[in-house]
Amino acid sequence: MTQSYRRSGDEMPQDRPYAYGDDHGQGYGHEAYGGTPGAGFSEQAVPPPPPYAPERRRRARRPVALIAAVALASGLIGGGSAALIAGATQPSAQNSSSTPLVNAGKTSGSGVSGVAKAVSPAIVEIKAQSAKGESTGSGVVVTSGGEIVTNNHVLAGADTVTVTFNDGSRKTAEVVGTDPGKDLALVKVRGAKNLTAASLGDSSKITVGDQVVAIGSPEGLTGSVTSGIVSALDRDVTVPKEEGQGQQDGPGDRGGWPFEFGGNQYNGDTGASKTSYKAIQTDASLNPGNSGGALINMQGQIIGINSAMYSPSSASSSTAGSVGLGFAIPINTVKDDLDALRGGGNSGV
Repeated sequence: MTQSYRRSGDEMPQDRPYAYGDDHGQGYGHEAYGGTPGAGFSEQAVPPPPPYAPERRRRARRPVALIAAVALASGLIGGGSAALIAGATQPSAQNSSSTPLVNAGKTSGSGVSGVAKAVSPAIVEIKAQSAKGESTGSGVVVTSGGEIVTNNHVLAGADTVTVTFNDGSRKTAEVVGTDPGKDLALVKVRGAKNLTAASLGDSSKITVGDQVVAIGSPEGLTGSVTSGIVSALDRDVTVPKEEGQGQQDGPGDRGGWPFEFGGNQYNGDTGASKTSYKAIQTDASLNPGNSGGALINMQGQIIGINSAMYSPSSASSSTAGSVGLGFAIPINTVKDDLDALRGGGNSGV
């Protein structure tokens, strides 16, 4: 039987792992690889692992771990970038249910600007000359042949009527019919054809809070656009019927057209001869010169003819301006009266 023995002084140190060598780097059991058999461990002894193998394995794992970490970080960064890009280019579920503004026309855009673009060609400025001076107001083209609706108080007592269109062109018009009881009048432009006519809506369908647009010629500023909401419905507004009672509605009369509401008089004395109607109240800015112009819904339809507005500046032009109290004759009242106006209207008190 083969015996293994150690030479004196060759005891294995107890404080070192097996096969890591002595203090001089000499590995134990090296005789098994080239020494004399029997001089060291037996031939059946298990050879020690190569020196520093654990160190090599640790070095090999570090680059792999580093590459994996970089790959993971790159993936996270890439995923984050993709999420950011997706969030910037795709609408969120919360925004997808928002309601867009209604278009006023197929090519006119949307919102107030769309309404203004679609309807402005059908809104005109009216200047009425009389022996007492000149009044300025607005009007709405209702037929392509040149019929224009406005307020009676804009035209009352006029000898000549001049219409200025949105494109700046001017035409002479004649009074066809008036109805002082409803503060409405109809004029027709001479020789007109192919004019842009407004679309008349249904004032019975409007509700308080609906957004509206007003277009007219306040203070002679043709084609001015303002917007607001319907503040109230069926307001009892009282205005003069007789000619010459505060009929100036333009730069010459900062007080505007006088009217009564709630038992009080505004913008002057309405006189003894007066009429009342159910009006649409709006906070869209109206000023002298807006009378006869259009109050429009967001579908580009005329829902009222602006007729009265409160002005706190009857004594001083320095404080002139709208305070958000305007009134319009409902368009259904206008439509009901059109045939009568075409026949000369109703001039009775």
